[in-house]
Amino acid sequence: MADHNHSQFQHLHFVLTGIPGLEQKYYWMAFPLGAIYVIALFGNGVIISTIKSESSLHIPMYYFLCMLAFADMGLSLCTLPSMLGIFWFNYKLITFDGCVAQMYFIHTFSAIESGVLVAMAIDRVIAIWSPLRYGTILTNGVVCKIGILILSRAVCVVFPVPFLIKRLPFYRSNILSHSFCLHQDVMRLACASTRVNSLYGLIAVIFTKGSDSLSILFSYVFILRTVMAIASGEGRLKALNTCVSHICAVLIFYVPLIGVSVIHRFGKHLSPLTHALMANAYLLVPPVLNPVVYTVKTKEIRRKIIQIFVRTKITTEG
Repeated sequence: MADHNHSQFQHLHFVLTGIPGLEQKYYWMAFPLGAIYVIALFGNGVIISTIKSESSLHIPMYYFLCMLAFADMGLSLCTLPSMLGIFWFNYKLITFDGCVAQMYFIHTFSAIESGVLVAMAIDRVIAIWSPLRYGTILTNGVVCKIGILILSRAVCVVFPVPFLIKRLPFYRSNILSHSFCLHQDVMRLACASTRVNSLYGLIAVIFTKGSDSLSILFSYVFILRTVMAIASGEGRLKALNTCVSHICAVLIFYVPLIGVSVIHRFGKHLSPLTHALMANAYLLVPPVLNPVVYTVKTKEIRRKIIQIFVRTKITTEG
């Protein structure tokens, strides 16, 4: 390709990277990786199905849980093709447009999950602060509007990212650092100034995960103040127990996210293996662990899983 046309050139494909240094073990890693995706998709699918079928779960807290499961399934389905392609078939190529599409959906579903965690925190605030008015404040209409707001915010905030990437020229390296496409990873390969991309990425992160994390923090400060005002110790423990699952979900989402951000900013001296493992944890851990947490805490979901296994066993034996 002529040098004078570099400004108009983009790679037809990017090369994805699995886990550096473990290439010879991909065949064996494919099985646990496949199991992780099965657990994520099955677990979140059971949550959605159970909430839909059990009338006792038709309350705002479980509607928000259904949204969280939807976001987790979306994240899993976004990364599944490229991850399994690498570890099962050693296929590392992804088209430029396919990479941009994957990047958009990964960041969108991540923003949706962050927004849902804020909605769940607000749900806990109302349930503890004013339990008698809980049903009148969080009506089905209000929950639906909150869901639409979370989805709209994620779609609109991430919408410019593909266009900001596609305007950049790529004519040198096309090797990405991860098994999937992330904005910051693709951006570093550009052969032009990425100041606009970096600035917009920072604004998007502050507007979504930054503001969301502060909202969750303030919500729990309010919850703790409200709980400490409850006279009986048993009442305080009962109120806090309703927040355990949500606190676990927040930690499951934000701890890997913070780890990835810190390593990306300050860990340039660390090995590529560390960067790859943290990035994989950021996208794989929440979809797998969230269903486990809520299955342990929700007897209806446990019963649904048991019924599925019993039916499967009967069908297999029959």
